Amino acid sequence: MSRIRRVAVIGAGPSGLYAADELAQADNVCVDVLERLPSPYGLVRYGVAPDHLKTKSAVNVLKRVLERPNVRFLGNVHVGRDLTIDELDRFYDAVVLANGASTDRRLEVCGEDLHGSFSATDFVSWYSGHPESDIGRFALNATSAVVIGHGNVAVDVTRILAMSPDELRHTDMPNHVLDVLDRSSIEDIHLVGRRGPVHARFTPKELTELGDLANADVIVHGEDLKLDKAGEDAISSNRNLRRNYEFLHACGARVPQGRPRRIHIRFYRSPTEIVGASVVEGVKFERTELNDAGMALASGETELVSAQLVLRSVGYRGVPISGIPFDQARGVIPNTAGRILNRGVVLDGKYVAGWIKRGPSGVIGTNKADAVETVEKVIEDLPTLSPAPDPNPDGITGTLQGRGVSVVTWSGWQQIDAGEIALGESMGRSRTKIHHTADMLELSGRAVAEEGK
Repeated sequence: MSRIRRVAVIGAGPSGLYAADELAQADNVCVDVLERLPSPYGLVRYGVAPDHLKTKSAVNVLKRVLERPNVRFLGNVHVGRDLTIDELDRFYDAVVLANGASTDRRLEVCGEDLHGSFSATDFVSWYSGHPESDIGRFALNATSAVVIGHGNVAVDVTRILAMSPDELRHTDMPNHVLDVLDRSSIEDIHLVGRRGPVHARFTPKELTELGDLANADVIVHGEDLKLDKAGEDAISSNRNLRRNYEFLHACGARVPQGRPRRIHIRFYRSPTEIVGASVVEGVKFERTELNDAGMALASGETELVSAQLVLRSVGYRGVPISGIPFDQARGVIPNTAGRILNRGVVLDGKYVAGWIKRGPSGVIGTNKADAVETVEKVIEDLPTLSPAPDPNPDGITGTLQGRGVSVVTWSGWQQIDAGEIALGESMGRSRTKIHHTADMLELSGRAVAEEGK
């Protein structure tokens, strides 16, 4: 390719930035990363638990991508609202969608929409200071909470509910979240899944962290730890499953220490109804039994767990974008190795990466190989794709500004970043997240103004 080819990447989370990094290493390719929030880093910033500082340090790697001279960050740009997919074709030779899986899967049981019933996604966004999360979304005036699901997100929200604010003050949690946690009246947290301990998807690191909490006892009932022959074989052959089971077994044998909160880890229970007239009063579960294939089958035995707060954590799914095919059943964009398909036919110049491509699976690093696969197809196709009618880099920014969009540049984000560090230092912390979009845009605006001097 002798001339500059311009590629748009939609989404500044790990999958989008890994894709941008791969693209930027190709000859004569310039990349714009369009992000609907004023801030980059996606779930690393707004999904990884605040106390998981090592995992959140992935920001240091992702930051280097946005510092590349042929990569440009355009934040606070919502594709589908501020620009359509078709309009992007005017400015870019190719478009890579990496907008993740931003909504949750539902339980589809009666009472799911009662006041006090939320998705874990809502709770994670709230305690992470996501700009689109209402400050007053959670009050935590319940005494009993039920978390439905046995993945790492379910363990994360359970841990946050159980921790004291003092255990979280070293993190970047917004102050309004710490204030609510400080007033929390929660005493019991029930972490419930429909299958057995060898089928749970939490990793040993996340699970065993529950045992390190100063504020909570972990309670496991022996009847929930029963294993069939397949379960015993799985534990003997899988180190992670064995570590999980050993931890759960140790919790079952341990005498509770009388700590302020109790975490009850329950297995073989499937939710059938969230009970209450207008607010959550409890969750009805049906005991399950596993068949030879490991499927959870209803036993007919039910029990009611009293609760005033329910958090469902049964998976994420993608959200469709107008103008792009979408698989409603799977919650992803149909594709072949990253090339987007429309009823089996490849859409020229349109690609996908990350969770919106393959579904919500893997860890942050999983997105690297996924992005490489997609970008290989982009690079292979670029010489044959029609060039953008308006390849001028100022074309898209001028269009957005003409529509009143406050575009956050990389230097604008750096000002926001500095503002969060300064706010944290004023409180004896390394950083405190700025929650309001308006406050972030104000900081970014000052950066833009200074650039223009």
